[in-house]
Amino acid sequence: MDQGTQNTGLSGSVSGLPGAPLSVRAPAKLNLYLHVLGQRDDGYHEIDSLAIFTASGDTITVQPAPVGSGIHFTARGPFAMDMGPDNENLVIKAADLISRQTTTKIRDVTIELTKRLPVAAGIGGGSSDAAATLRALDRFWELDLGESKLAELGLSLGADVPMCLRREPVFVGGIGENLESAPDLPALSLVLVNPGVALATPAVFKAGGPFNGKRARFKGPINDAETLAELLRTRRNDLTKPATIIEPLINDVLHILDQQPGCLLARMSGSGATCFGLFADSAKAETARKSIHTVQPGWWADYMMVF
Repeated sequence: MDQGTQNTGLSGSVSGLPGAPLSVRAPAKLNLYLHVLGQRDDGYHEIDSLAIFTASGDTITVQPAPVGSGIHFTARGPFAMDMGPDNENLVIKAADLISRQTTTKIRDVTIELTKRLPVAAGIGGGSSDAAATLRALDRFWELDLGESKLAELGLSLGADVPMCLRREPVFVGGIGENLESAPDLPALSLVLVNPGVALATPAVFKAGGPFNGKRARFKGPINDAETLAELLRTRRNDLTKPATIIEPLINDVLHILDQQPGCLLARMSGSGATCFGLFADSAKAETARKSIHTVQPGWWADYMMVF
């Protein structure tokens, strides 16, 4: 499905010769654990979490557009039609923001999002799309803003964007802006399942609390999936309970994942409703995905690797 080409209202002029099309991946983000430490005076919540990123997900592709056409956005893929209006679209917001970081003329561009990840699903889809857009346009327009500036721009778009710019295992603190490299992790096989419901993060936080989680970081390296699963069992996702109050179907997702042969751990990611099953064996993970799809054909179920 394709949303068609939309004029975002941004203006751009051609500067130099058109660049070649380039693509940047926007992987799914998973919170292996997520402790909410408390709420700040400004209303934001501080967290301690371990975030990882899958080898696959959405894709942002930028390519030259006709002279004088400005900046256009188009979306395709299985979840393209589930995206909200332009004023809520983080890809468009990211393009607008980074276009304002230079006084030189920018080349007209078409931004195409291939939307393979469900929307408002707790796996950082929109944030990862925004991060990929910042990276793609930084390269396409040859801005060379640097990592710290991109992270600053990302944080102004959303708390998850800085970690999505990293795209590597990180411990996350503050409201999402404090990042610390995580220990080396083994290759992981994961089955992601979403029952076809969207959850708004603010609503999940509002349904929970008061939160008083603790930092639970660990040292590594972690040599295998079984060892990682043992560590994660002594940690949790503090947003699971409030999310299941809003959407009890999440409990069914966790149960069906936990019942799959070879599943070491079943857990909700972020503010839900996507849950993941952690497997040591890729063949068992793929078998689990097929089994869940057979039992619940209306659910989104995908097998993904983390390297």
